[in-house]
Amino acid sequence: MTMSNHSASESLRKQSAFRAWLTAPVAASAFQSRVQQSYRSWLKFRMNTSAMFGMIIVVALVLIAIFAPYIAPYDIYSSDLANRLQPPSWQHYFGTDEIGRDIFSRLIFGSRITLYIVTLTAVIAAPIGLIIGTTAGYMGGWVDTALMRIVDIFLAFPSLVLALAFAAALGPGLENAVIAISLASWPPIARLARAETLTIRSSDYVAAIKLQGASTMRIILRHVVPMCIPSVVIRITLNMASIILTAAGLGFLGLGAQPPSPEWGAMLSSGREFMMTSWWLAAVPGCAILLSSLAFNLFGDGLRDVLDPRNG
Repeated sequence: MTMSNHSASESLRKQSAFRAWLTAPVAASAFQSRVQQSYRSWLKFRMNTSAMFGMIIVVALVLIAIFAPYIAPYDIYSSDLANRLQPPSWQHYFGTDEIGRDIFSRLIFGSRITLYIVTLTAVIAAPIGLIIGTTAGYMGGWVDTALMRIVDIFLAFPSLVLALAFAAALGPGLENAVIAISLASWPPIARLARAETLTIRSSDYVAAIKLQGASTMRIILRHVVPMCIPSVVIRITLNMASIILTAAGLGFLGLGAQPPSPEWGAMLSSGREFMMTSWWLAAVPGCAILLSSLAFNLFGDGLRDVLDPRNG
């Protein structure tokens, strides 16, 4: 009993020491300063109820996608015509579709496709927009003019219309849909990165780096791009809701993931024919699209409050 009390008191003492280190008014090292800043950012983010709700949904979506084979009770491709168009029940939580497939299982595996599209689009669009925007903003002159005119051409069209045009040109398919959405998503990021760079390039530390003989490419990649990353992260997180809606729109029109893939937009498209008699076929994937888009929007708003110094 004495040993147990001693262990508990030792654990409390270590927790108290760590909290004192975490909340010290003056940091003793650069590492402590970074940890303290991350801790304060987390406290600020945690106070935003809507952002926390969005983060919980996003984390749940990621976990569902990872453990989809263990969560889904039925095979997503096997049909059962004897049980077609069954309403929601304890046997089929969200009912069955027109050929008897379990909608709940297909919805679970559809989260993988949604996150695949969102992640791959962010990986493609963010670096393209970041490099083009920072290059245009730092170099100025005819380079800035040429690159921004290209951006203006892309921004002249609504992103969904542009994605539809690229998807129609490339052909239906999940990979082509990702490319089409990425080509429609990078211009706003480039515009944002350029605006950030115009402020950064006139700062004193950039002038000092120039005097040391650093090349233009080194300054852009090593010193300008890292300063723009927080704003780009916020922007791409807020854009994820638009990416989800665009991907669902392409799937709904038959230009995204193709049947029998359990993509939410394709499920919504197949369910619209039975909307008046079997409402769950369209309502379930529609609610999934709505909830995931809302979650990314709320999560992005919370990140903007934390990462944007102007909101501090």
